[in-house]
Amino acid sequence: MSDVSGISGTGGGLDTQRRTIADNFDTFLELLITQLKNQNPLEPMDTNQFTQQLVQFTSVEQQLKTNEFLQAMLQSTQNATNSNAVTYVGKTVTASGATTELRDGKANWIFKLDKPAENSTVTIKDQNGNVVYTEKLALKAGTDELVWDGTRSDGNKLTSGQFTITIDARDSNGTYIPATTELMGVVEAVDLSGPEPQLIIAGLRIPLSGITSVGGEMPAGDAPEDEAA
Repeated sequence: MSDVSGISGTGGGLDTQRRTIADNFDTFLELLITQLKNQNPLEPMDTNQFTQQLVQFTSVEQQLKTNEFLQAMLQSTQNATNSNAVTYVGKTVTASGATTELRDGKANWIFKLDKPAENSTVTIKDQNGNVVYTEKLALKAGTDELVWDGTRSDGNKLTSGQFTITIDARDSNGTYIPATTELMGVVEAVDLSGPEPQLIIAGLRIPLSGITSVGGEMPAGDAPEDEAA
């Protein structure tokens, strides 16, 4: 279940404020009636001050009702967002980011280049920031995929872990070309405990807002042309 303690707490605060306003208003009316009963008929009281206080009470009450309405809208939106996030479970999604998990002998990244990058360097680091693999590649323009089989640059084989890719993409003249990276995976679970649902993909927590596409198939079989292995 999602954590709505903040909303509940705020609602309780509004209830307390409303009770305080009501108590103060009742006290104000009692004082007003008492003063009117005991006023000097020859020198009647100035009612401007009482009128201003009545207006202030009304304004505060209207603000409390507005806050209640906004909280109800927030709760409704949060519930809809959580329900939508749950529907991602079991689906293959693509999310912005450069970190993914090595699983079943493969780590997959999707990258996008606006121009061909013939002189590119792909670097893969483990979760401690250590470089485990690097390779020179000629990358094509457009959207493509990089698949790494866990083989380190020294020839040793890794079988699991989280890894981050960096692409230093450059054309034939050495000019840098920005590259955007994404990860692909199947949503295993959804964490609804925070302000934004987190999709669990291969042990990684991806915010719902980081999902860029839903659908497609996980790579299988032959590796693509740009395999980092």
